[in-house]
Amino acid sequence: QSKGKKPLFVQLVLDNIWSLYEAVMKRDKEKIEKIVTSLGLKISARESRHADPKVHLNAICSQWLPISDAVLSMVCNKLPSPLDITAERVEKLMCVGARTFDSLPPETQELKSAFMKCSSEGTAPVIVFVSKMFAVDAKALPHNKPR
Repeated sequence: QSKGKKPLFVQLVLDNIWSLYEAVMKRDKEKIEKIVTSLGLKISARESRHADPKVHLNAICSQWLPISDAVLSMVCNKLPSPLDITAERVEKLMCVGARTFDSLPPETQELKSAFMKCSSEGTAPVIVFVSKMFAVDAKALPHNKPR
């Protein structure tokens, strides 16, 4: 940042997003058309003529920077592989509340090995794990409570 230069992230990413946002909000048709053609996007006439500029901005951004692709690639890159799960963790996931793994029916206990293999073969059992997440204030967590 010496001598008034912008950081590289600002130059390569943020400046482009800001210029797109500014062009759409000010309805600069020439600049918008130049951006859309340089990115190789196809924006429908209905979206480009819409009274709300946010609709036009959303149409451009959803094609240029689709969030679904970004989220999926981050999940694939950052989350640990399900094949790396430990046997203890599988048992905790398969048990509800105070129940122990040994108290589960034998058919359910046999699913532990299939759970750990994550096989996609046609003969492998299909296992679905449903989880519900709750938003909790960080101060309410046990390790953050004042003693």
